[in-house]
Amino acid sequence: MKKASVLILGLALVFLPAALESSDHADPINLKVLEAGITDLFAFPDGDQMVVILNVRRALTAPPPYQLEPYEYAIYMDTHSEVTTDDAQYRTRYGGTIKDPKGIKQDVTIKIRLNNDASLKQKSFEGLQNPDSIRLFTGVRDDPFIFPRFFKRNVIVMVLSIPFASFPNNNQRDWLLWGTSTQIKDGVQIDHVGRSNRTQVGRFEFLNTLHPSQHVEAIEKHNQTRERVQKFLMQCFPPLVNAYQPLFAIRHYDYFPDVMIYTNQYPIGFPNGRKLTDDVALLTCEQGDCPLIENSFIDSKEWPRATVNDKPFLTEFPYLAEPWPSTPPAAAAASLGVSGALAAVWDIAVFSAGLIDMICTPIMMLLVVVVIVVVILVAIVIWLFARRRRNRAMA
Repeated sequence: MKKASVLILGLALVFLPAALESSDHADPINLKVLEAGITDLFAFPDGDQMVVILNVRRALTAPPPYQLEPYEYAIYMDTHSEVTTDDAQYRTRYGGTIKDPKGIKQDVTIKIRLNNDASLKQKSFEGLQNPDSIRLFTGVRDDPFIFPRFFKRNVIVMVLSIPFASFPNNNQRDWLLWGTSTQIKDGVQIDHVGRSNRTQVGRFEFLNTLHPSQHVEAIEKHNQTRERVQKFLMQCFPPLVNAYQPLFAIRHYDYFPDVMIYTNQYPIGFPNGRKLTDDVALLTCEQGDCPLIENSFIDSKEWPRATVNDKPFLTEFPYLAEPWPSTPPAAAAASLGVSGALAAVWDIAVFSAGLIDMICTPIMMLLVVVVIVVVILVAIVIWLFARRRRNRAMA
C-alpha cells in the first residue's frame, strides 16, 4: 500500500510540471477565466516619470469581447518600508532586503476596471498627489514577455506614467510594488504578482491569495510539512527526491515576501524594478529557478535562445509594441474516440511501468499497472457516457 501511494505521488511529480511553466503567465494553475490571470508587472523610470505596467490574459489571439468586467485590477505600493542593499545575495535575487516584511502595507492604491473591449471603465488613485497628471493607457498590446511560447501573442495591458512629484515624499527612495486581480462580486483575490518568476513557481502557488505581509509566515508554515515529506522520501524512496525537490522543496533563500523592490539606491534593472528588455528567464535561472530557460528550449527550435522580444518596444508612452492581428479561434481538437482512448491507455501503462519498475517488486508492479488501467478505463467509460448524454440533450 505504501508503494502504491508513492507511485501516485511519483506520477503527480511527473505530470504536474506541465501546469507550472512560464513567468507569471501560468498561475494560478486552477484559473478558470484567463482574464483573471496576471501575466507581468513592470516598473522603470522615464525622465521624471515612474512607468508601471500591469498585464493580464495570457496567450491572447482572439478579438473582443473579453471577460474583463467581472474583475478589478490593482497596483499597490508601500512607500514606508525600509530597503537595504548591503547583502549581495538578496540584492541580486530580490533587489534588496526588506527590514520588516510583516510591516508591509499599501500606501498607494491604484484600482482599475475595464470594459469587455479592454477600454477603461473606472479608475481610482489613493495616496498620490495631482492624479490628473497621471497618464493611463488600457488596451490590447503585444505580450512583452521574452519567451517563445508567447511570441506573436497579445495581452491586455494597463500602462501608467506617474510623475515622481505625485508621491507625497519628494525624497522618496524605496518602493515595494505588487499587483492583484480580484473578483468584484465577492471580493475574492484570484492572482498576485510581485517580483517576476515567483508565485508562478510551483512551490509558491499558495501565495497568490495572500497579502505580502503574510508571505514569509506562510512559507515557513508550508515548509514544515514539506521538510517532513522530503525526509520521508530520502529515507524510503530516494529516486523520488529528485522529482520532489525542484517542484516543492522550500529553499533557504525563499523566506521573502513576493513584492517588487524599486529603489533609487542603484540603477533600475531586474530585480530592482523591471525593464521591458530584462530577460527574467535568464536572470532568475542564474539565482536557481531555471524552468523558464529549459521550457524556452523545449518550445522553440531556435538556437541560440531568444533574448529579445519578438517586436521592438516603443520609446514613448505606452512603450509596448502594437498588438498582433486577431485570429479566429482554433478548431476544437478531434475526439480521440474509443480506439484512440485505448491506445492512450496503453501508452500510459507502458510509461507507468518504467516508473513502477524503479520502486516496486514485480508482483506489486503488475498489480499497480492493472489498477491504473482499470481506473483509466472506468474514467473513459464515464466520459463517453456523459458525452453521449450531452449530445442527446443538444439534439
